[in-house]
Amino acid sequence: MTSSVEEPARANGGRIRDAARTKAEILDVATQEFARAGYDGARVDEIAARTRTTKRMIYYYFGGKEQLFTTVLERAYGVIREAEQQLDVEHLDPVAAIRRLAELTFDHHEQHPDFIRLVSIENIHGAEHIAASEKLGRIGSPALEVIRRILASGQESGLFTADVDAVDLHAMISSYCFFRVSNRHTFGALFGRDLVDPARREHYRAMLGDMVIAYLTAERAAD
Repeated sequence: MTSSVEEPARANGGRIRDAARTKAEILDVATQEFARAGYDGARVDEIAARTRTTKRMIYYYFGGKEQLFTTVLERAYGVIREAEQQLDVEHLDPVAAIRRLAELTFDHHEQHPDFIRLVSIENIHGAEHIAASEKLGRIGSPALEVIRRILASGQESGLFTADVDAVDLHAMISSYCFFRVSNRHTFGALFGRDLVDPARREHYRAMLGDMVIAYLTAERAAD
């Protein structure tokens, strides 16, 4: 934006708005709107109306619709990365540790359905916003380093027999958790079962851990 665009100092009857809070409110609503309508369908005017601010102020803070969507993605990925950083499994044996990591992913994806929709939308757009984001390029995944340490410990102790790297195992865990949320409606329509039914939650949560552990500990046929 050009320097001629100045941030309004006051809003809502003269009350001074806190910039950080205003930006957070915009991002909250933008997350909902992009998740609901997709990147192409979302309207900055609608986001402005729902945050009781102006399109001009949104452009002042974020630069435009594309930059706003990128910031929404950065924040969404930042939430799960922060949870991964706080994961403490060093005191657990490799089997319990990898199960705990799987449970963390399961819980996060279930609790953040908008994240699932945003990732699906970004895949439709060929990950162009993620590829252009310096922040997302640096953020990586703390879970990968945790997985590497757990795999090394499990293989060294003889508990894990699978020859798998951290990225493949991360994909295995994430795909189950992602599908359960992203495809709940189509799966339910086709098979008459709600994958996020609270009554079956612990069953699916345990099943994820069981599948991962079974894969890592299964005896391999000789070549």
